[in-house]
Amino acid sequence: MKRIHWILIGIVGVLALWLWSGYNGLITGSESVAASWAQVETQYQRRVDLIPNLVSTVQGAASFEQETFMAITEARSRWQTAPTRSDRIAAAGEVESALSRLLVAVENYPQLQATQAYRDLMTQLEGTENRIAVARRDYNEEVRRYNLRVKRFPSNVLAGMFGFDAEAFFEAQQGSDVAPAVDFE
Repeated sequence: MKRIHWILIGIVGVLALWLWSGYNGLITGSESVAASWAQVETQYQRRVDLIPNLVSTVQGAASFEQETFMAITEARSRWQTAPTRSDRIAAAGEVESALSRLLVAVENYPQLQATQAYRDLMTQLEGTENRIAVARRDYNEEVRRYNLRVKRFPSNVLAGMFGFDAEAFFEAQQGSDVAPAVDFE
């Protein structure tokens, strides 16, 4: 009889250790995803902060149609006020699209490209875009690790019990593989 008690205690102990370890692993994964997302947001905020300076520089040196500037301003505002991570991801794509149209349009103004202020802003923007790419890659890697833990057996049982859901990857906007066309007619 004592032997059965020790076996039951051992089984309960192993289950308790599995629960403890699995739950803590899910918490760690969730926090890693959140930390990686914070890095993505930091880089996007840097980009969003640079945009008004870039727009001012371009407006001062070239006469663009107002539509391009409005699209940038609206996309920037949507990013800043987006309530959820998914909304921010979508808004970031809008910012990228609007910014691409602005940069394509600028190519028609060589005198603007020659100004030091514009070159400095473009250097900062290029560095920011590189940081965004790295932050996105790191975020997606953390999401991949976390999602594997949430979806694989037996940790998927714990994830379901404690309400851990898979996270969304940061994916390219549809049509981002096509360069924007700008027409000044």
